[in-house]
Amino acid sequence: MLRPWPFLLSVARDGALPLHLQIVRQIADAVQRGRLAPGSALPGSRELAERLAINRKTVVLAYEELAAQGWVSAEGRRGTFVAASLPPPLREPVAGEALPPADWEDAAADGDLIDFSENVPDSRLIPFDALGRAYRRALIATARSGRLAYGDPRGEIGLRRALLRMLTMERGLTATLDNLCLARGSLMGIYLAGKALLKPGDAVALDRLSYPSARNAFRSQGAQCLDVACDGHGMLPDALEDLCRGHPVKAVYLTPHHQFPTTLMMPAERRLQLLALAERYDFHIIEDDYDHEFHFDHRPMPPLASLPGGRRVVYVGSLSKVLAPGLRVGYVVASAELIARCVDNILLIDRQGNPVTEQAVAELMDNGELKRHLRRAWRVYRERRQTLAEALDRELAGLAEFELPAGGLAVWLRFDPRLDMDRLVADARRHGVKILPGSHFTGDGSPEPGLRLCYADLEGARLRQGVARLARALRGQMASFAAEKVVAGIE
Repeated sequence: MLRPWPFLLSVARDGALPLHLQIVRQIADAVQRGRLAPGSALPGSRELAERLAINRKTVVLAYEELAAQGWVSAEGRRGTFVAASLPPPLREPVAGEALPPADWEDAAADGDLIDFSENVPDSRLIPFDALGRAYRRALIATARSGRLAYGDPRGEIGLRRALLRMLTMERGLTATLDNLCLARGSLMGIYLAGKALLKPGDAVALDRLSYPSARNAFRSQGAQCLDVACDGHGMLPDALEDLCRGHPVKAVYLTPHHQFPTTLMMPAERRLQLLALAERYDFHIIEDDYDHEFHFDHRPMPPLASLPGGRRVVYVGSLSKVLAPGLRVGYVVASAELIARCVDNILLIDRQGNPVTEQAVAELMDNGELKRHLRRAWRVYRERRQTLAEALDRELAGLAEFELPAGGLAVWLRFDPRLDMDRLVADARRHGVKILPGSHFTGDGSPEPGLRLCYADLEGARLRQGVARLARALRGQMASFAAEKVVAGIE
C-alpha cells in the first residue's frame, strides 16, 4: 500500500521504557490526538524497523501489544491498520478558540448527529426562487453597467440605501449614507470597528461570557481584552466602572439585545447606565446586534445606538440570521470619521464586497420579499423555540435550569457547578449530540456550568430527540452526585 507521507516516530535507546513500549505509547498517543485516524495504515514492521534502526522483532512486539490493547488490527498481507471501530478523537479547545467541527463520521453519515452548537438560521427557509431571480437581474445589471470591476469600498449604494431606510425607520437610528459601510458579515464589522478604535495595547472590555470570535478579533489587533462581571442580562455597570477607574478602557463590546451566549435581553436602565459610563470615561461601545429581528414576546427594544448618548456607539449588524451566513452581508454604522477609518481598512483587506449579492439583497429589501421571508421565518423559529422549551421542561427537570429568553435563536442552560462539562460534551457526542461547553465563552477557558443550545435549523422532531439524548448523557453524572449524597449521609 502506498504511504506517501511517512508517520514520524523516534525511540530513545537510553530511555526508561523498553523500545517496543515507546513505540506503543507514541502510536496510541497519535491515535488519541487525531494524527492517526481510524483505518489509517501503519508502516510495515520491516519498514519501521529500518527507519528506526532497530530489530524488526521489536516492532512486531509493539504491534502485537497495540493489537491486544485494541488500538490496531492486523490484516494479514494487507498490513496493520488503526482500528476502524475507534471513535474519532475529541480535541481539547484552546482558551478563546472556536471548537473544530465534529468529525463523527458514523453519526454524520446517516444524518444522526444533532448539532446544538451552530448559531445559524435554517437555510431551507430561504425564498430561493425570489433570490435566484434577483441574482440573475443583479448579475445582468452589474455586468452591463461595468460594475463588476472595483467599485465603492463602502458597498453597493442600493443596498446601503435599503439598509439605511430599515435602520432609521425600524430601529430608530439617526444616520446618513456617510455613517454606513458594508462588511462581509458581523464578524468583519466587529473587526473593522476594533481597527478604527483601538491601537496595540489598548484595552477593550467584554462580558466575562461573550462571543469568542469577537474576543479573538480584538486580540489579533494587539488589544488587551479585559473581562467584566456579568449576570444573565449582560455586563454589570458597577463592575465596568470599577475597571474604568483603575484602567483606561478604549472600547466596550456588548450584545445587549440578545446577550451572547445567554440570549437574555439587557434592561433599559442598564443600557442608560452604560451609555453614561461611555461619556464619563471616554470610551466607545461596539454594539453587536446580530439577530435583532427574532424577538418573540414583544417588539424588539431599540438599539443603544438609537438612544440619547448613542453618538459613542458603533453599531454592527448582519443579515446572516435573516437569510444565510454564506451570503456575507453585514454593516457598520458609526460617525463619518470612524466609517472613513473602516473604509481605509476595507481597502487593505477586502477592497470591496460582492456587488451582485449586494444588489440582489437590495432588491429583496425594496420589493418586500425580504420582509415576507422574515415574517415566515419568525413564525417558524417561534414555534421551534416553544418546542425546545417544552422538551427541556419534560426531559431536563431536575437536571438543568433555564430562563426562556424573549428573543434570539438559542437557550442557555445552567447546571450543578459540580458537573464536569468536558465529560458532558464527550458523553453527549457518544449519544449523537454536539454541544459546546460554557468554558468556550470565557476569556480564559475557565470552567462554566452552562451550555448554549442553538435551535434555529432544527425541526421539532430533531429538537425533541436531541434534548432526550442530552438528558441521557446528563443522567450518568447526576446519578453519581446522588450516590455521593447517599454515601455522605451514611457516613
